[in-house]
Amino acid sequence: MAVQELSSGWQVKQTDTEDWLPVARVPTNVHLDLIANKKIEDPFLGFNELKCEWVGDKSWTYRVELPEVQTAKEGTKHVLAFDGLDTFATVKINGVTILESSNMWIIHRVDVTDKLQHGKPNVLEIDFKAALLEARKIKDAHPEHKWLGFNGDLARLGVRKAQYHWGWDWGPVLMTCGPWRPVRLETYQARVEDLRVDYEVDADLKTVKGTITASVEGSSGTQVRFSAVFEDDVVFEGNAEVDSHGQAKVEFHVSDPKLWYPHGYGEQPLYTVKATVYSGDHELHAVSKKTGFRKGELIQEPDEIGKTFYFRINNVDVFCGGSDWIPADSFTPRITEAKYRKWLEMMVDGYQVMIRIWGGGIWEEDVFYDLCDELGILVWQDFMFGCGNYPAFPEILKSIEEECVCQTKRLRHHPSLVVYAGNNEDYQVQESYNLTYDYEDKDPQSWLKTDFPARYIYEKLLPDVVAAHSPHVPYHPGSPWSGAKPSSDPTVGDMHQWNVWHGTQEKYQIFDTLGGRFNSEFGMEAFPHIETIKYYVTDPSQLYPQSHMIDFHNKADGHERRIATYLVENFRTRTDLEGFIHLTQLSQAEALMFGYRGWRRQWGQKRFCGGALVWQLNDCWPVTSWSIVDYFLRKKPAYYAMRRVLAPIAVAVKRAHHDWSVVHARPAKTSDYECWVASSKTKEVSATVELRYISIASGKDIKESVKKEVKLVPNGTTDILKGTINNESEEPHVLAARIYVDGEIVSRDVDWPQPLKYLDFSDRGVEVNAHAGRMIVKAAKPTKGLVFEEREGILVNDSALDIVPGDEQVVTVKGLGESDQALRWTYLGRDDKLE
Repeated sequence: MAVQELSSGWQVKQTDTEDWLPVARVPTNVHLDLIANKKIEDPFLGFNELKCEWVGDKSWTYRVELPEVQTAKEGTKHVLAFDGLDTFATVKINGVTILESSNMWIIHRVDVTDKLQHGKPNVLEIDFKAALLEARKIKDAHPEHKWLGFNGDLARLGVRKAQYHWGWDWGPVLMTCGPWRPVRLETYQARVEDLRVDYEVDADLKTVKGTITASVEGSSGTQVRFSAVFEDDVVFEGNAEVDSHGQAKVEFHVSDPKLWYPHGYGEQPLYTVKATVYSGDHELHAVSKKTGFRKGELIQEPDEIGKTFYFRINNVDVFCGGSDWIPADSFTPRITEAKYRKWLEMMVDGYQVMIRIWGGGIWEEDVFYDLCDELGILVWQDFMFGCGNYPAFPEILKSIEEECVCQTKRLRHHPSLVVYAGNNEDYQVQESYNLTYDYEDKDPQSWLKTDFPARYIYEKLLPDVVAAHSPHVPYHPGSPWSGAKPSSDPTVGDMHQWNVWHGTQEKYQIFDTLGGRFNSEFGMEAFPHIETIKYYVTDPSQLYPQSHMIDFHNKADGHERRIATYLVENFRTRTDLEGFIHLTQLSQAEALMFGYRGWRRQWGQKRFCGGALVWQLNDCWPVTSWSIVDYFLRKKPAYYAMRRVLAPIAVAVKRAHHDWSVVHARPAKTSDYECWVASSKTKEVSATVELRYISIASGKDIKESVKKEVKLVPNGTTDILKGTINNESEEPHVLAARIYVDGEIVSRDVDWPQPLKYLDFSDRGVEVNAHAGRMIVKAAKPTKGLVFEEREGILVNDSALDIVPGDEQVVTVKGLGESDQALRWTYLGRDDKLE
């Protein structure tokens, strides 16, 4: 088999002109090529997004001259392979149409053996129509459908294209087109077109048995040899004849298998499974895939509250703290493997165990899932539907089925993939617009006749596809989805909890009381760091918090009043840009800490909460959003706050919430408090917990500290102590908890009187001394939210610190040279800018 990647030599033009432009490489999209040819300005800067809107209204044509191929011998064929065409594509060879496509996620293969000219140039040309305009035509052709939803031009619902391209509440409107995934010319007699491994892990985890199936294209392939190798050891070999359906199948059995675990729970061993097709003794083609064996379960069992929702891997219950993922760029072809690795390694470093690939983005690149397998990150995969009432006319159902068969077959060997969800928030659209949903009606054909026809997609078409092509992965109809109950029901299913920020705008201090069985979305906006803002603010006069250009780089509806609400409730306001940035970032860090800390405790309380995924890990452009890490991979303080509460052993201390806003700021006479420890360790751990009571004004201990020797409950929470603060007789103080294991501090937590705006943070006596890759941080008085500058190429292992007297903290720094300027820092209440 000969494979030629068609990555170079391409040109592009606006279809109705003859102005051909060079294309640097394929995969690509039109915006990248127009930027490279200086036809548009970078849409990520200033207001340039508006200047290039015209691109999405035009049709564009790509062309390349194919490499010369010899005349195909009997039984040999030439095939053009297209891994992804974005989106309305007409493909021609020498002016003859060979393919029409209208779905960017369908993988196409076209036999061109009879289309190629020999001794003459062969030109491949692809016309891409404007998806924006085609979408509106489809919408107009279906007036019987209710085109309803949230975000973007709702004509998007009729097009199988990344929905965020139409703009979202964190992203720009950039309507891309082009060959966004690789294009190849392949020549072969026979090939292994699919390699499938079906297996079961025995209940005692001692054996794995199953079948390996190779689907073979081409009649000359008569036999397939199979093997499975771990490192250098061959653990299985077998042969099978290709049957009349083009399939070869063998059964296999592995004793004492090396099982794949999420990081923090075990190793990530991967087996290489290979299938080679032969004609006699002649090898024609081989395919190999890396896979891992694991027993993965989504546990939904009735309990005293409702029904559980959590994941069990190899008989170990796993609390899935993690993040939601959007595409890491508006122009995904330029995301490198190195960048994907940085993103996902950052999750592992942050003790995040699950990533949810959101349904308004893309079916991710192979390398994304490969890295999740390697690093031990569990993947929750949405099908590509988001925030809409999707139509279900026959043509689109056919396209959706073809897409989803393609993609589930592509992904099924990845051990990291542990759940499919049918959509993002489409059941919430159904509820918001009061569309028809009768849970008791179990006739799929009747669903197609209602004003919510997409139920057929989520509860019939998709589960059937998963059952046929990826049966070892559980299927959940939507995110969120609670069956017969509303999607906001906290007793069953998963939940998107947006009553902090959106909705009723609850105080973030009570985030933990608002959750459900699995909190698959929640969040709080924060500005990115000043360096990111200076990158996109092209006019220095716009460097103030409420400027037009800064507002343009925040797409969230009502973001001004929402940010203002949370800042004015909790902090003394600042109007200088860097001070304002710091406050928004502390607001986000505090909100996420209150959520994760409480929900992780509920994990230990009969698995009430099975996991929490923050909206969102990342950004697709430089912007103010809910991300905890910005487009340039600069971590916001919330990343570190999450890391501390998701650590394998995390101590927690918290006084009861007293809502100052509804009692006219009358202080509570007393405040109960609790101290506990969460542990994800699967064995009991001996530890020492210390709790101190430290005056905010003087920095002195106001009463004797408590020390307790404890045995930590495995994979759960251990209550340490309770008490009551007398707010009338005791001065304002922090509760400072530390936990020691084998004499070393492994976790800290500091609880503050709320709201922070009532406290005096002057004269904290903070010192930061840097030496030999370490910064030693100490304070004379309790200090809140000490944040370090996030400088390119420099990594710190902690930030957004709370510092108390007598407990210096050591922060490690990588990448800072002896002669480099020390990292700047600031903390809550500091009058000047970063030090």
